[in-house]
Amino acid sequence: MASVYILYSKRLNRFYTGSCHEIKLRIDQHLEKLYKNSFTAKTDDWELFFSIENIEYRQARHIEKHIKKMKSKQYIFNQ
Repeated sequence: MASVYILYSKRLNRFYTGSCHEIKLRIDQHLEKLYKNSFTAKTDDWELFFSIENIEYRQARHIEKHIKKMKSKQYIFNQ
């Protein structure tokens, strides 16, 4: 099973949307800056804003792409 999630950084006032198989592990990777050149490595104050868990990976990717395509904080807040 998989998850889609939205992280929020107060410092950057930005959201990050992703999908994964193990949400806790993936969020820890973001906070530990495992991928040094990634967007989430810019700060370490990411908080889980929203998640949908226990769905098929294909569905999680579809939801992630849809959210990213909207490119809107207002869209995220309205969900």
